[in-house]
Amino acid sequence: MSTNFQSSPVIRPWILSEINYGFVKDCQYDVAVLPTGATEPHNLHLPYGTDTFQADAIASRACEAAWERGARVIMLPPIPYGTETNQAEFPLSMNLNPSTLGIIIRDLTQSLTNSGINKLLILNSHGGNEFKPLLREMLNETSCRMFLCDWFRGLSADVQHEIFDEPGDHAGEMETSLGLAFFSQFVDTTEDGTITGDDGAVNPTRFEAVNNGWVSITRPWHLLTTQTGSGNPHPATAEKGKRLMDILVHRISNFLVELAGSEIDPRFPF
Repeated sequence: MSTNFQSSPVIRPWILSEINYGFVKDCQYDVAVLPTGATEPHNLHLPYGTDTFQADAIASRACEAAWERGARVIMLPPIPYGTETNQAEFPLSMNLNPSTLGIIIRDLTQSLTNSGINKLLILNSHGGNEFKPLLREMLNETSCRMFLCDWFRGLSADVQHEIFDEPGDHAGEMETSLGLAFFSQFVDTTEDGTITGDDGAVNPTRFEAVNNGWVSITRPWHLLTTQTGSGNPHPATAEKGKRLMDILVHRISNFLVELAGSEIDPRFPF
């Protein structure tokens, strides 16, 4: 059976869901990438699958760029559910508790090590998914070396305000720009192209320390927002989304190339 996909414009050998056993059995992958998202409302204009669509778009492009530089990376199918306890009042916010997500990650990691893949990047696109405690728990439990990238935090923090007027927290300018650029068919707009969502204003709590970020809480989203959005989406454009994507892909793919070429020795990752 041929394992040459060069003649196919559709099948991408870095996407596990698109390839067959005839290819996989003869390809030694070095790194797995697991995109994680959520299924939840995003104001009135973005789809419930926004976080998952973003994770898929970013991961697939980063893996492609790394593959083209010789890194044998494989993108696993995205996990479309996340922790939604703070959005429980909204219909069809599909919740997985953190402990449940932890079990899923553990099981998938075992499948990877059984397949000879001992490096994993979790590419997370949902703020409610907190994976760092899990990585700490698993540090001495598995031979798989695990890395975490919350792309909307550290990876892009230094450029967000260069691209966006105000990135926003949830369904704001940044997420809406990515939607317009990469899954515009699901973004609701009026005939003249105006985004249908509200301005994403949020209510302050009664506590100054919480409002100033000195003390944190898990915010009940139905009390925080009017239409589930946090951040003004109206300045969003597809061009801004593409600018951000270029930066995300460049940074992640560089890391994947380095990770694929790095030997696991007693001092890894140092």
